[in-house]
Amino acid sequence: MKIVICGAGQVGFNIARQLSAEGNDVTIIDQESSRINRVASVLDVQAIVGFASHPGVLEQAGIRDADMLIAVTREDEINMAACQIAHSLFKIPLKIARIREQNYLKPEWADLFSRDNLPIDVIISPEIEVARAIARRLEVPGAFDVIPLADGKVKLIGLHCLEDCPVVNTRILQLNELFPDLHITLVGVVRNNELIVPGADDQMLTGDDVYFIAESTHVMRAMASFGHEEPEARRVCIIGGGNVGVFLAKEIEEKHHDMHLKLIELDRDRAELISEKLGRTVVLHGDALDLQLLDEMNVRAAEVVIAVTNNDEVNILGSLLAKRQGCPRIITIVNNETYATLVGWLGVDTVVSPRLITVSSILQHVRRGRIRGVHSIHEGAGEIIEADALETSSLVGKPLREVHLPEGIMIGAIVREDEVIMPRGGTSIMTGDRVILFAVAGAIKNVEEMFSVGLEFF
Repeated sequence: MKIVICGAGQVGFNIARQLSAEGNDVTIIDQESSRINRVASVLDVQAIVGFASHPGVLEQAGIRDADMLIAVTREDEINMAACQIAHSLFKIPLKIARIREQNYLKPEWADLFSRDNLPIDVIISPEIEVARAIARRLEVPGAFDVIPLADGKVKLIGLHCLEDCPVVNTRILQLNELFPDLHITLVGVVRNNELIVPGADDQMLTGDDVYFIAESTHVMRAMASFGHEEPEARRVCIIGGGNVGVFLAKEIEEKHHDMHLKLIELDRDRAELISEKLGRTVVLHGDALDLQLLDEMNVRAAEVVIAVTNNDEVNILGSLLAKRQGCPRIITIVNNETYATLVGWLGVDTVVSPRLITVSSILQHVRRGRIRGVHSIHEGAGEIIEADALETSSLVGKPLREVHLPEGIMIGAIVREDEVIMPRGGTSIMTGDRVILFAVAGAIKNVEEMFSVGLEFF
């Protein structure tokens, strides 16, 4: 595929890195020469300095032959204009835009992005996606990652393997023997910051991060089997009243009526404004790094503190102060990749990366064919891919023990209408099944080649 990416920030850079590594023809545009120099020195892509919505710059980037435009500059208006120009002048079939300003996304303006007005095929709103990702983590206490799959019938769960984990040093093969009626498949283990697909004889060790796929109705039993029986939070504090904080507060108010919610916002005018927008949430004006304010908020009685300001340093320091005050669970937004690798060592329980969430949202529209969902995990080291099996697929009709999957790939679950099937050696995939696959980054190309006919990756 030929893909033009507008914007070489963290999201644009990571999309370009991933797509170029998979053999796509990628061109990236940014008006800042320092960003373009970084892209040109690190990635095997064409990099152009220029204004992403200028027709001449887009033409220089090869937009006439492109299959797709991905507009992820820092300015919503540039993203929208780039999509309009790509449609009106160059007839690009698929246009994806990141739009942050919620005023554009209100239901009453839904016609704005129709084909006759602003023809954007896919709109990504990072703030909404991030808030929903955090809300999902609240629903599964003890999990640092929760991704719904197959319309919610299945979930991917990421958790820390602690010292009191009952299945530490247990061979993967024995999990099915210990819990024969538990519908889970362990698909990934992070050890020493390396993501691997475990074999049947591998063991889980203390300190590992573990990813498993489970039927949704079995998630809490699965968490208990790994030693995570934390109660659902009832008292939650949010640091930051930006778009993420406000949308998250609204989600909690609507879906968790028994949660007591407090929110801290540094800007007084903003605090007054959002206090009018929210219902049950107690909004406080002040600095989240002020110990006296944290005492007044009674942070030590909170079960979860969620830091979602636009400043990584404030999020990290505020989280650590709340932890020191006695809050047992911390969820923190971190944009900087360098910080993201450090905060776990400092005691932050769950790190949320808006960059990775946005990249995942875009990737599922980049994959061709019968791909229903793509989700990046562990800083893009692996992907969960949902795909529909077609009649021509080499997977269909064979017991899985006869299917030789390339190294680094595992089938995590099969959904057949309303039935969730956890794969075993004698399991056969049928036409129309939703197949949920896990693949480390280096094996994703193998997945595409293996399913190029049956799952229409090309």
